[in-house]
Amino acid sequence: MHIPVAIIGAGLGGLVLARVLHINGIRATVYEGDASPEARLQGGMLDIHDFNGQLGLKDAGLYEQFLELIHPGGQQSRFFDKDGTLLMDNPDDGKGGRPEVQRGELRRILLESLPEDAVHWGHKLSSARSLGDGRHELIFADGQLVTTDLLIGADGAWSKVRPLLTDATPTYTGLVFFETWLNDADVHHRESAQAVGGGSMFALAPGKGIMAHCEPDGVLHAYIALRRPKAWVDSIDVSTGQLPKAALPRNSTAGLHR
Repeated sequence: MHIPVAIIGAGLGGLVLARVLHINGIRATVYEGDASPEARLQGGMLDIHDFNGQLGLKDAGLYEQFLELIHPGGQQSRFFDKDGTLLMDNPDDGKGGRPEVQRGELRRILLESLPEDAVHWGHKLSSARSLGDGRHELIFADGQLVTTDLLIGADGAWSKVRPLLTDATPTYTGLVFFETWLNDADVHHRESAQAVGGGSMFALAPGKGIMAHCEPDGVLHAYIALRRPKAWVDSIDVSTGQLPKAALPRNSTAGLHR
């Protein structure tokens, strides 16, 4: 199979590009390794700045739909020290130029803006090689072979396209993040909800920290950061979806409950 333009990855970057090309009369095919749009969660809140992200959404003709996704109050930011003492509280006055939206919802409006056959799900790229004159050959995990006149890599940290341009690879910097959610926080986790406020909260200390964000429908989305050697991270079995309590220090979530 031969296609004019191939975009690897149906994340926000790949989909925005596909949409801009589409409204300018250029057909692009997006290949995504996930089996469907619902195959996995799409992360938390994103701040979309007026000097870059919003301009891209305007070029994509989706700015008005983007405005409907904005989480009111989401630009608030609160900072605590390691003992839970509030150091700074920046309220959301609506003038910050970086309104917050849910990543999954932003992806949804992008997918809905494309032709139904624009995204090919369940196509995990195994390798890509140059054929010369800008053309490339793509081989997917199921054995399918595709050639393209223009190849765009939007497939994240472990991109299969990047090696065509550089030998740089991702490097573990020593920080590992554990992701968690508190549901109905205003009812069941009131102190945590008050600490986070309407936007984001940061409680940091050397080598560790807690970052949380208020999402719609009373959800607190939190990240616990720890500086640990890679061998320590590799020793944790994440296949069960449950993190052993022994993996985290006892006071690792103290800041959320002050």
